[in-house]
Amino acid sequence: MRFVKDFLYIIGLPALLLIGWVVWSAQSDSFFVPTWEQMTNAFANTWTWTRMTTDVFPSVGRLVVGILVSIILGIVVGLLVGSFRWLRQLMEPTMEFFRAVPPVVLIPVFMLLIGIGDDMKIAVIVLGAVWPILLNTIEGVRSMDEVLSDTSHTYRVAGAARVRYLILPSAMPQIMAGIRQSLSIALILMVISEMFASSAGLGYTIIQFQRSFAIPEMWSGIVVLGLIGVIMSFIFQIVERKVLAWYHGQREMENAG
Repeated sequence: MRFVKDFLYIIGLPALLLIGWVVWSAQSDSFFVPTWEQMTNAFANTWTWTRMTTDVFPSVGRLVVGILVSIILGIVVGLLVGSFRWLRQLMEPTMEFFRAVPPVVLIPVFMLLIGIGDDMKIAVIVLGAVWPILLNTIEGVRSMDEVLSDTSHTYRVAGAARVRYLILPSAMPQIMAGIRQSLSIALILMVISEMFASSAGLGYTIIQFQRSFAIPEMWSGIVVLGLIGVIMSFIFQIVERKVLAWYHGQREMENAG
């Protein structure tokens, strides 16, 4: 019964939106509002296996690499900056400067320095997606329980053991929150980076459909992006439950008490 209830919660709003769009498109005579039949035909004819291998899978591959690099870089640098006050004071102005620069405006610079290949697209994703992870990691380290920190010093827990058993678990809830924010940023930057000097990818394909006034095909590409975002969200939720199982269990005990 609970599974059915959760399933209805998941599909309820999307089903209502889909029904609303079907009714609206059936009554609209606008060229930019495709009907259900046009959308289904465009989706079936456009996103074939060939298109998936040439556009979708390479885009998803660059997206995954960019997210993984952002996670590793954000956590490692965040642990270092958060653990040393002098390093945080030294790097804070520089981090604030680069965080304020929109990654999109640096795409022409990356094209000149790196080229127009996958490295440029991954660099754009990393530059935008790393900041929520980095800043949340720093704040997670800084907000560590002082009693636990003093206890670890008393028992001479230091080095890798201190990071693994004290700092990371304390900061992990905020780190996971930063990763959640980074996923949507990475997806947006993946699309934008493929709209510049590219000959393949989801962003390139969608902008080509728009320029050629293939409206149903353009909307079908947007639907594919949305589905990728939904899949990423579900995967993240599964990983988060496993990584933060102890944290959610503690919260449930506190709420029950």
